Amino acid sequence: MERLQKLIAQAGLASRRGAEAMIAAGEVTVNGEVAVLGTKADPAKDHIKVRGKLINTKLEKRSDAYILVNKPKGYLSSAADPEGRKLVVDLVKGYGKLHPVGRLDFNTEGLIILTNDGVFTNLVASSKTVPKVYEAKVKGLPSDVAINKLRRGVQLEDGFKTAPADIKALKPTGKNGWFEITLFEGHNQQIRKMFDAISHSVVKLRRTKIGHLTDIGLPVGQSRSLSTDEVKQITSPAKPRRKAASADQR
Repeated sequence: MERLQKLIAQAGLASRRGAEAMIAAGEVTVNGEVAVLGTKADPAKDHIKVRGKLINTKLEKRSDAYILVNKPKGYLSSAADPEGRKLVVDLVKGYGKLHPVGRLDFNTEGLIILTNDGVFTNLVASSKTVPKVYEAKVKGLPSDVAINKLRRGVQLEDGFKTAPADIKALKPTGKNGWFEITLFEGHNQQIRKMFDAISHSVVKLRRTKIGHLTDIGLPVGQSRSLSTDEVKQITSPAKPRRKAASADQR
C-alpha cells in the first residue's frame, strides 16, 4: 500500500505537492470512492483514477526517464502553454509525457532536466544542496563594491532578501561584464533582479551546471539521457561547503 500522492507522482502526472492538490480538490478516486489526503492504495488491486482516467496502466508500463536538455532562448519551461509558445518538452521525443524540473526563464538558455518521475522532481526542485551555476552578461562594468554587495545578499524590489551568493568575474566583452553565479535555492528571475538592483541589467543569461552536470558536449537545443549514477548524484549531493545561496530562476 502506498500513499496516493506518491503513486500519482510515480505515474508522472504531477509532483507530490501537485498530487496532494488534486486529491484535496476531489479529482482522485479509489475503487469509485473520492479519495482524501492520507488515503493509501495498491495499484495491483485497486482502481485508481485521476480526473476520471485510470492510472494503473501508467504505473505498470512506466519506465523512469531523466533527460538533460540545453534549452535555447525562446522556449517555455513548461509541459503546456495556452498561448501556444514553444515548449522545452518539445525538444525531446520518444519518452512519453515529460515535465521540467524547476524552470528557466523564457529568455534564458541552459541546462534543465526533464523527467516523468514526480518524486525526483519534488526532491530536486526543493533541494537547497544542488548548486546551479549561471553565466550572465550585464550592461556596463559593475564596480567591485557593487558585486560585493550582491555576494553578501541584497534586498530586491519585490521584497525578497537574497542569501550570500558565489559570484566570479569573467573576462568582459567590450563595455559589458560577464559573471559566473552559483546559487542553491529558487526565486523567480533572481539573477536578473539582483543585477537590476545595482543598475546593471542582464542582457544574456545561461545555466551551465546543475550539480555535477555540465553543458560540455551538449549544444544548445540538444539533449541526452542521464545515467543511473548521474541521477543518484543529483538526488544525493554532497553538502555545500558554504552557506547556501538562493534562487535558480525557477
